[in-house]
Amino acid sequence: MKNYKNKKSIVKRLAYAGLFVAISATVLQGCANLDPDPVEFNLPPESFASLTDFDKGITGIYSTLLSAAQWTTFYAASWAGDDITTHFASNKADFRQFDQRVVQSTNGRLLNNWNAIYNIVNTANSLLERSQGMENLDVDQDRLNILIGEVYFLRGMALFHATRVHGKIPIPLTAIPDPNIGLSEQVDVYLQIESDFMEAEMRLPDVYPGQEAGAPRPNKGSAKSLLARLYLDWAGFPVKDVSKYTSAATKAKEVIDNAALYQFELSANLEDLWKVANRFNNESVFTISYCGSCGFNTANLKDGILGLPSDFGGWQETFAEIRYFEDFPEGARKEATYRTDLDYTTFSDQKSPIFKKIAGPVDDLPAAAFITDRNDFYMRYAEVLLIYAEASGRSGASSADAWEALNMIRRRAEGLPYASADSSIDVTSGDLAELAFSERKWEFAGEYLRWFDLVRMEKVEEALIARDSPGAIQEHNEIQGSLGTSNYFSPVPQAIIDLNPNLGN
Repeated sequence: MKNYKNKKSIVKRLAYAGLFVAISATVLQGCANLDPDPVEFNLPPESFASLTDFDKGITGIYSTLLSAAQWTTFYAASWAGDDITTHFASNKADFRQFDQRVVQSTNGRLLNNWNAIYNIVNTANSLLERSQGMENLDVDQDRLNILIGEVYFLRGMALFHATRVHGKIPIPLTAIPDPNIGLSEQVDVYLQIESDFMEAEMRLPDVYPGQEAGAPRPNKGSAKSLLARLYLDWAGFPVKDVSKYTSAATKAKEVIDNAALYQFELSANLEDLWKVANRFNNESVFTISYCGSCGFNTANLKDGILGLPSDFGGWQETFAEIRYFEDFPEGARKEATYRTDLDYTTFSDQKSPIFKKIAGPVDDLPAAAFITDRNDFYMRYAEVLLIYAEASGRSGASSADAWEALNMIRRRAEGLPYASADSSIDVTSGDLAELAFSERKWEFAGEYLRWFDLVRMEKVEEALIARDSPGAIQEHNEIQGSLGTSNYFSPVPQAIIDLNPNLGN
């Protein structure tokens, strides 16, 4: 006789801890094998009967990812960087904790993000278990292989997102996780993410069939690109395995050499990326796509009005930091990054610069836009090029191709054709790694990446002290917490620790 009462209690604990399968109601209605009744999880998992059911289950992962990423909560940790800030008052207290380096375990954004990530992970675990045995069915085995690779990609992406925020994290790999699971060491987390991305790389096609540009469903190049990003982090703090710089450069070069095959390329004009009409484009190597016209639950809810001050009826959530803006090199890239038509020094409320990447180009979004169709470019091909340049430099392999990867970004930053050599812009000597690292600073301003670069290179104190140096206009949210490495990662949410004390170690 099953001990139903005890198992029901475990399921309840997992559900509240964000370590339980979450599938959207619309997907559940069309996929009986994903019945949300917790009792079903007391029974041996059954294989999917068809690829259609398996595909619907994957749609459930995307639904969970979209519902998380459509809010700025998904990227809240990035407010700790020196490029992004928030309002000094109003209802932005959770964001200010990151901004000021005093993140509490009771931070609501932290808990919501944790739950969303582990819903993705455990949905993926359930789908992988239910796909077992399908190789014995009369189904398209090539399509089955692609779907399995896609699940591995999404699980790896979710775990990678979590570890960049928290450092050590639990790694549940079964549909019903161990309710007493503990935190894994950082290197073990990286090894699991690497394994997932490598499975995805092996199984995914060069181009996912029937998809828009920008890989809204990942392809082989998407997996390689995120592997390159993973290796770059792995080589830095906290693991500091410098051999991974070679791995990062190698994997990035594989993407570059096959960019046409994967349908990746730089946009000729950087500003075009932020226009709604270009929400699907070949520069994105993995896109989280939204549909504002389809309804609130499928819209992007973190752009437009959230990036404007109260002077323009804005909700004042995502601003640019002053020192960063003032130091930003003049030229086409600065114009593509910021709304320089709005003089922040004249604002009546908070005097902070405005990101064009958030508020949108002039007249591109409707006035007071909150519900938008804008997509998230979770990783851009520009980053692949800069990873190749930086990792090549740090591994002592500063080839001509690596310099060219850097120069392509430098040319476009000046509004020039990126593929045409220009002696007034190009560099071919010096410290390639540091030049590429500096280029990342400007290229990805306001894209929620800067904080993670500061962490891996242990430059948090240097960057955040520099922003308040003499001559700079005082930032509105002053640093209150430690800038040391012990304060780089956010705590596990207290609500999660209350359910499983092992996660507080």
